[in-house]
Amino acid sequence: MTRTQFGGWPTIRALLPYLFEYKWRVALALAFLVAAKLANVGVPLIMKQIVDGLGVVLSGGREQLAFGVIAGLLLAYGAARISTTVFTELREFVFAKVTQSAVRRIALEVFRHLHSLSLRFHLNRATGGMTRDIERGSRGVSSLVSYTLYSILPTIVEITLVLSILAWMYDVWFVVITLVALAAYIVWSVAVTEWRTGFRRAMNDLDSKANVRAIDSLLNYETVKYFGNEEYEAKRYDQSMARWEEAAVKSQTSLSLLNTGQSAIIALAVTAIMWRATVGVADGSMTLGDLVLVNAFMIQLYIPLNFLGVLYREIKQSLADMERMFILLRENREVADRPGAPPLAVTGAEIRFDHVDFSYEANRQILFDIDFVVPAGRKVAVVGHSGSGKSTLARLLYRFYDVAPGGGAIRIDGQDLRAVQQASLRRAIGIVPQDTVLFNDTIYYNIAYGDTAASREQVVAAARMAAIHDFVETLPEKYDTMVGERGLKLSGGEKQRVAIARALLKNPAIMIFDEATSALDSQTEKAIQAELAKIAENRTTLVIAHRLSTIADADLIIVMDRGRIVERGTHAELLAGNGHYARMWALQQEGEEEAAPAARERYAA
Repeated sequence: MTRTQFGGWPTIRALLPYLFEYKWRVALALAFLVAAKLANVGVPLIMKQIVDGLGVVLSGGREQLAFGVIAGLLLAYGAARISTTVFTELREFVFAKVTQSAVRRIALEVFRHLHSLSLRFHLNRATGGMTRDIERGSRGVSSLVSYTLYSILPTIVEITLVLSILAWMYDVWFVVITLVALAAYIVWSVAVTEWRTGFRRAMNDLDSKANVRAIDSLLNYETVKYFGNEEYEAKRYDQSMARWEEAAVKSQTSLSLLNTGQSAIIALAVTAIMWRATVGVADGSMTLGDLVLVNAFMIQLYIPLNFLGVLYREIKQSLADMERMFILLRENREVADRPGAPPLAVTGAEIRFDHVDFSYEANRQILFDIDFVVPAGRKVAVVGHSGSGKSTLARLLYRFYDVAPGGGAIRIDGQDLRAVQQASLRRAIGIVPQDTVLFNDTIYYNIAYGDTAASREQVVAAARMAAIHDFVETLPEKYDTMVGERGLKLSGGEKQRVAIARALLKNPAIMIFDEATSALDSQTEKAIQAELAKIAENRTTLVIAHRLSTIADADLIIVMDRGRIVERGTHAELLAGNGHYARMWALQQEGEEEAAPAARERYAA
């Protein structure tokens, strides 16, 4: 959805259901709002009666009676003043729950929706800019509700009440002057603010881009240091901030024009109103109390109206901020469960790739007629050069992408993955990925992530099986050790062992090992390979490997090249066939023989 398809009013309509969840709170808050404004408008009316009463006293008439009336009016004046404050605070007290609940529910819904989107969406989006959009959007919801209920709506109610009183008590010119001024003020504010909104959007875009560059640079801190490009990264960031500065300066200077016009309109209107009132007092058609009343009304009316332009700008800015968040919320789910889709029923966990064709992009096909079976409880390995499509098989099995209609099917125990619930499918599969990314939390948290309901004993048992428990026990904080952003405080091998422990704790029916031991040294690899072999017993296992020595015991080995299956068979059968697999085996054995003397020499040193 493009920005032109999602503007101010659709954004407001999208927000309303979240607010109307608490209908009685909204209604009560509006009642308190009206009560506060009635009390506020009553203050000048009471003041008029006090001034007129004092006029009677000063003229020497009905002195005793006038003082009694004035005393009562003063009490009423104080009551009206305090009532305004009380009703205003009651309004905020009642409505606070509505605002904060809306912010929470919208942020949670966006967060859940982002997790439901396909991997393609997340690979194409910059995380830093996306999180900034959510942050600004959540803040925009709170600001919009606050400005509308606490400022705009009260001002509209007060204007309506004041105009009604002026029309009832005085000649039509008071209403005409006020309406003309209001119309001019609103037209000027809206026109200039609409023009300035473009600057705000430009600032948002440039702010997000600068944030993306900053986060990307900081996440790749080590790479920046490797190549000594700190100054280069600073220049790139400054280029983004320079463009943001230019848009921000335009936004701020155009604000001066807006404020000047608003002040001029208000000044002219107040002068005209007071001139009419002064003429009325002079010709006897109005009293001094009327002059005080009109003056108080104009002050009460135009002080909040003076901020109405600022509030309108803030509302437009809040809408612009919310717009991007709601666009994220309406991002189409590429991979979605069908209505009424049943959960996956795992009986034996047989996996079947049935003549699968797949493309990430329409003009670049990745897999061609992939057809093989991983029997229940057996181990099948997929090997091939980089870029042959091996890891794509794991992504499709996890249903990060769906196979297009007509492109074959992937089935578990005869059930098409596109026809079952994604959550149930992923519960049945565990994976140890090649590139292990950890949460910036403790080692315990990262292992326990495999099963958040697991006991500490189960977490430690999984760590033992992954051969990382002894290492953890040597750390000062043991399992409470923080692993840092993306696990950067751990070595590659340590991260991979955490990933293995996490998958073991999940205890799924199907296991995927995607280069599971690629970051381990030979000694640790052999120890873990023995554990992985135990884990794979009586469990359906798909192994994606580059190092052929780790999958020689597989029940079936699939050899892929450029997205196609070129060979299949056992280790012995493929060696005897003297094809792709045999050549890969020979090259790897030759490389290991050349590396062995150098390794022994380093060990001796």
